[in-house]
Amino acid sequence: MSLRIGDTAPNFDADTTTGPINFHDWIGDDWAFFFSHPADFTPVCTTEMGRTSQLAEQFASRGVKPIGLSTDTVAEHVKWIDEVNDTQNTNLVFPIVADATLTVAKAYDMIHPSESETAAVRSVFIIDPNKEIRLTMTYPMSVGRNFDEILRVIDALQTGDKYKIATPADWTPGDDVIIPPSVSDADAKTAFPQGFETLRPYLRTVKI
Repeated sequence: MSLRIGDTAPNFDADTTTGPINFHDWIGDDWAFFFSHPADFTPVCTTEMGRTSQLAEQFASRGVKPIGLSTDTVAEHVKWIDEVNDTQNTNLVFPIVADATLTVAKAYDMIHPSESETAAVRSVFIIDPNKEIRLTMTYPMSVGRNFDEILRVIDALQTGDKYKIATPADWTPGDDVIIPPSVSDADAKTAFPQGFETLRPYLRTVKI
C-alpha cells in the first residue's frame, strides 16, 4: 500500500555512509528530506546528490536533514560520493542509506515495476519532527528533481504550521497567504491584527 500524507513514516534500521542509524532516532526533533535514487554512478543521480550537498546551508537553516537512498551498498555509495564531489564541486556529508535488499525501498513504495524491478524511482518524502509524512513527490528515473520547489514546499509547510494559514499557487516567502475558511472573521481579526483582505467569504488573504 502506498504511503499517504499524514501517515507515520515507516521506521527502519539501516547502514548508511555515515554509520548505522535508526531512522526515527536520526530525525530527532528536526525535519527530514528523504529522497531515493535509481542507482549510484548514474548521471541524473549524481547531479541531484551534488545539488543537495550544495544546498546544505539552506536545509540546515530550515531545520531539515537530507538523507538519500539507493539500492546499492555502503561501499558503492562511498566510492560514488568521491565522484559526486569531484564533478559537482561540493563536499557531500549527509547520509545515504544502503538498501541492497530493497527493504526500505519497498516499505516506502519506491520500487515501481514498470520502471525497474530493483531500482528505486525518484521519490521525495518531507517528514516533520513528529515523524509524519507531510509531502510526497515521485519523479520518473529520467527527470531530475526541482530543488527550488522542494525548498519552497518546506517553507510553505513550516509557515503554515507557524501561522495556521494556507499558501496560494506559486507562493514564495514574503507573498500574501490565505486564511483557511475554518477560521471565522472574528478569530482572524484576533490572529491577524494587521488586517486582511476579503476577496470572497472563502478567500481571505493576509500579509504575515
